[in-house]
Amino acid sequence: MTLKNLQSIALEYGCPVYVYDAHKIQDQYNRLKNAFHEVSSVKINYAVKALSNISVLKFFKTLGSGLDTVSIQEVKLGLEAGFSPKDIIYTPNGVAIEEIEAVAQLGVQINIDNLSILEQFGTRHPDVPVCIRINPHVMAGGNTNISVGHIDSKFGISIHQIPLLLRIVDNTKMTINGIHMHTGSDILDIDVFIYASEILFETAKHFSDLDFIDFGSGFKVPYKEGDIETNIEELGEKLSSRFHKFCENYGREITLAFEPGKFLVSEAGFFLTKVNAIKQTTSTVFAQIDSGFNHFIRPMLYGARHHIENISNPDGKERFYSVVGYICETDTFANNRRIAEINEGDILAFHNAGAYCFTMSSNYNSRYRPAEVLWYNDKAHLIRKRESFNDLVNNQILIDLYASG
Repeated sequence: MTLKNLQSIALEYGCPVYVYDAHKIQDQYNRLKNAFHEVSSVKINYAVKALSNISVLKFFKTLGSGLDTVSIQEVKLGLEAGFSPKDIIYTPNGVAIEEIEAVAQLGVQINIDNLSILEQFGTRHPDVPVCIRINPHVMAGGNTNISVGHIDSKFGISIHQIPLLLRIVDNTKMTINGIHMHTGSDILDIDVFIYASEILFETAKHFSDLDFIDFGSGFKVPYKEGDIETNIEELGEKLSSRFHKFCENYGREITLAFEPGKFLVSEAGFFLTKVNAIKQTTSTVFAQIDSGFNHFIRPMLYGARHHIENISNPDGKERFYSVVGYICETDTFANNRRIAEINEGDILAFHNAGAYCFTMSSNYNSRYRPAEVLWYNDKAHLIRKRESFNDLVNNQILIDLYASG
C-alpha cells in the first residue's frame, strides 16, 4: 500500500480506522509456507485471536489456511467464514468442560491443556480424538509479558506431568492424535525453539496414533526499521530436517502444523487517526489524536513500540512529540518521538496494527469502536462499519425506577 492509498481511505471512511493490506498477508503466508517446502504435509492454522474479522478469515480460507481458535465464538466465526470443521483447531484455556463438549459436537479438532479436563473429556468421550498442549518450560521469546512457556504459566500440561498424562490416556482409552506447544511471542533464538521442539518430539514418541505435531508460533516481526525478526528461512531449514528424522523413526509421515497470528497480519495493518489538537506545555509538545487505549491498547498494555508516521506531511521536518489519546486516563502512544511536523487535522498512521489491536478494543469512555477496511486488489473494501450510539445501547435495558410495585 502507498501513502496515497492510506490518505484516500482516511478521507473516504474517516478516522479512526483500521486498514489491512491483503497482499501483505498473502506474502507472509507464502513466506512461511515456502520456508517448509521440503516437508510433505504442512498445515498453517491462522490464530483468529490476532484479527478476527470474518472477511479476513474468509481471505485466509482462499489461501488454504486453517484456523486456530481459543473460544467457541471464534469457532463459530470460522464456520461463518466458510471453514470446514476439520480445518479448525480449538485450543482453550480455563474454560468449562461444557464448552469443550459443545465445540466437539461441531466436529472441530480439540486441543486440551489441563489434566483434569483431559480425564473428564476422555472418560465421557473416549472416541473423540484429542490433541494435547504441552508446556516444555522453554521461553523462546524475549518479552516476559507474552511468554507462556515458563514453569509458572497457566498454559499447557507440564512435561514433568507426562506420566500422569499417560495414565489418564491409558485409563480412558482415548485417542491422542496431536501434540502441541506454544512457548510465547517474539521468538528470537532459533536454536532455543529447536530445543523446545526436541522436547515435543520426545513427548510425541509416547503416542502411536498421531496425525500432526503443532509447533505453535510466536515468530517476531520487525516494528521499526532495522528491527530484528525471526529468521523464518533458518527455522524452516533446521526444523524441516529434524521433522524428517522424526517421521522416519515414527514409521510414517505426519503433518507439521503452525498457528501464526502476529506473523501473518501485524505488518499488514495500519491504524489511521486524526490529530485533534497540538498542546504545548513547558516541557512537552503533545499531539492529541481522536483515539485512545480504547482502540489501541498495545503500547500501554505491553509497552509495544509502533512506528508512527505523519502521512499528511511525510517529508516535513522532524520534531519531538508525545502522541496521546482522548481518553480520561494516561493513554500515551509515544513519548518524545521524532515525527514529521504535525499540525491539527493531520493524519497519523500507526504501523504494525494488524495483530491484537482491533480485537482488544473496547467502548471505554463510551467511545465507538472504529471501522475496518481491507485493501484487496488495489481497492478499499469496508469490512466493518464504525459503531454508532445505537450500538452502545443496543443490549442495555432502561428500567423505570419509579414504577410502582
